[in-house]
Amino acid sequence: MNKVVLMGRLTRDPEVRYSSGEKSMAIARYTLAVDRRGRRGNSNGEQTADFIPCVAFDRAAEFAEKYFRQGMRVLVSGRIQTGSYTNREGQKVYTTEVILEDQEFADSKGAGNGGNGNYNSAPQTGYAEERRPSPQNASTEGFMNIPDGVEDEGLPFN
Repeated sequence: MNKVVLMGRLTRDPEVRYSSGEKSMAIARYTLAVDRRGRRGNSNGEQTADFIPCVAFDRAAEFAEKYFRQGMRVLVSGRIQTGSYTNREGQKVYTTEVILEDQEFADSKGAGNGGNGNYNSAPQTGYAEERRPSPQNASTEGFMNIPDGVEDEGLPFN
């Protein structure tokens, strides 16, 4: 099984390009800075984060272009893909990147660097973007209040 789940901060705004051909598709590339556990407070100047290149396609790429900004904390899942190519100097270059299946905001409303408070996610599968309730709507019992407009049929219980 090839499955990866990462949470980190965007090192820059996503770079989006559009494929050419009969059906043009958006392709977004961005890098996540992912903290290494147990490495905080490293006094000898070693790298305490890994920088993971991520690629989103189609609607998820358009979502990333519209809403993701440098410094935002995001949660992504997908699969690792490796590849190689020969550069202009004739040297073989090996690549590793995460091909995204799902991406979403990991910060609460207005938190962090550039959190815009939007809880939409854009899964690669093409499903409609989903609206999630904010933590401020949590009731005193620790449960989330059901947001207005949600039909009872969509809930997993009666």
